[in-house]
Amino acid sequence: MEKFVQMVTTTASRAAARHIAKAVVKRRLAACVQIVGPIESTFRWLDKVETAREWLCLMKTTQARYRELVTAVEAIHPYDTPEIIALPIAAGSRRYLDWLASSVRPPSAVRKSAVGNRKSTKGSSCL
Repeated sequence: MEKFVQMVTTTASRAAARHIAKAVVKRRLAACVQIVGPIESTFRWLDKVETAREWLCLMKTTQARYRELVTAVEAIHPYDTPEIIALPIAAGSRRYLDWLASSVRPPSAVRKSAVGNRKSTKGSSCL
């Protein structure tokens, strides 16, 4: 059974969040990216306590694709030190996890049956 993770990062703008989301989904590094925000973050930076408005990106991928996802996000993220953390996905519906796995496989490895069984996603979030 594949292992799944949710990678989290924050950005200073909705545009940056959308740019990251489109780039990683297009490259099949994440099956889905949900953008939440704006949120308010309080953090220590350069020995000062700061508060900022940010957008939270929740990216779903497999453990096998995680390192590539990190490399891609680090390359395009506008922050010097972006938050990049991964949380294990302990469980999920078999159908969703099958979709997630097939969505991050290179195009030549995608099983048509897993993709062909999807229902319309209009109005839903990450299926």
